[in-house]
Amino acid sequence: MTDFRTECAKIAANAVNLVAGKNVQYGDSAFDPVHIFSHLSPDAGLRVRIDDKLSRLLRGNADMESDTDVIDDLIGYFMLLRMSMDKEAEEFAAGSRT
Repeated sequence: MTDFRTECAKIAANAVNLVAGKNVQYGDSAFDPVHIFSHLSPDAGLRVRIDDKLSRLLRGNADMESDTDVIDDLIGYFMLLRMSMDKEAEEFAAGSRT
């Protein structure tokens, strides 16, 4: 049986590769969106994407993408959301020092 940490590391590495690849493919759209139709902040935009993915997962429409693809995307979106939250906290802390 595979070690728990090894399995976690494998999934995490896959998520990092997926997010990094999509970041190149989509041009950092999570943190620097072009704002054609939406003017949401990166944080709010990520939350909308997460809602959409959860909706697909709950509705179980396998014609669009598999459950594992949706979960992999969710892991990536949650990573991006955490990055966005960390960035906002750093900016707030830096602003409160001045």
